[in-house]
Amino acid sequence: MSSEHVVTNVDIVVSKSDAEGNIKYANPIFVKLSGYSQGELLDKPHSILRHPDMPKIIFKFLWDNIQEGKDVKAFVKNRSKDGGFYWVLAHVRRATNPDGSFRNYTSTRRMVSAKARELIEPLYAKMLEAEKDSGMDASLKILQEFLAENGGSLETFNETMDKINKLQ
Repeated sequence: MSSEHVVTNVDIVVSKSDAEGNIKYANPIFVKLSGYSQGELLDKPHSILRHPDMPKIIFKFLWDNIQEGKDVKAFVKNRSKDGGFYWVLAHVRRATNPDGSFRNYTSTRRMVSAKARELIEPLYAKMLEAEKDSGMDASLKILQEFLAENGGSLETFNETMDKINKLQ
């Protein structure tokens, strides 16, 4: 069984990427958690950290929204170089230059509460199973049902993720 790398409540994991999702900046805690060196991370796609437990629809939702200039907050399980993993609540946003043109995507990630993990891990497992059996639309339907059960929707996705992470 792979080991978990703990993200503490003082950790702020930061990365910046280009329009294609290639890492252009990684702060020291991101480098440490990932298990890769700075040189191994830079100019590589963020997807090198993608854990197989993550439903594809979460990343599709994230990309669809950030490309439209909308922020996204999502729970993400990443895989480290050593095969371990770590959970974060990622806040991804599009950064722009003073003239409004694209600068980068910036992701700041924080600790996931134990209560949030209790809700999100089985949800993601169910979504992943649905994707394998019936595709991303089936996974999206499960996500929408979960959001509705928690007083949210795709339109209030970020607020719902924040609310879940604050549960005790």
